[in-house]
Amino acid sequence: MSDLTVSIDFLEFPSEMICGEESTSPEIIIRGLDAKAIAIMVFNPSMKNHLSYCTWLIWNLPPREIIPAGIPHGKIITAPVSALQGTNDAGIIGYTAPCPEPGRMHRYLFRVYALEDFIELPGGAKKHELQGAIHDHIVQYGETECVATR
Repeated sequence: MSDLTVSIDFLEFPSEMICGEESTSPEIIIRGLDAKAIAIMVFNPSMKNHLSYCTWLIWNLPPREIIPAGIPHGKIITAPVSALQGTNDAGIIGYTAPCPEPGRMHRYLFRVYALEDFIELPGGAKKHELQGAIHDHIVQYGETECVATR
């Protein structure tokens, strides 16, 4: 399995992307992709009392080097890309912006899985369902990390 190079245009979330009512997903850049589909899971390992708090689940993205910013909430997405999204640990279908406690810094891991094909999993699924569905279909993997402070 070859590695992917995954990046985001910042190391620390800009203030306008933290704790806002508009949870705007960042642009994600993927290099070295050689697959038919993409799945992304975002985790906050800094969340108190949670082992792997998940803030975003999106899959069945067509292969592309740039996942655009601003993907809207919803189980089925048709623009700006086509994809399915799951229910994150906040109970929301779609991306949830970082919102650490005042004076705290939280880490966010953007994990990108390149898949051999699209997977059969309905929108709204939870992280353990997505993890199970992609397990035997991963052909490449990469991740990047950024932080949020308030």
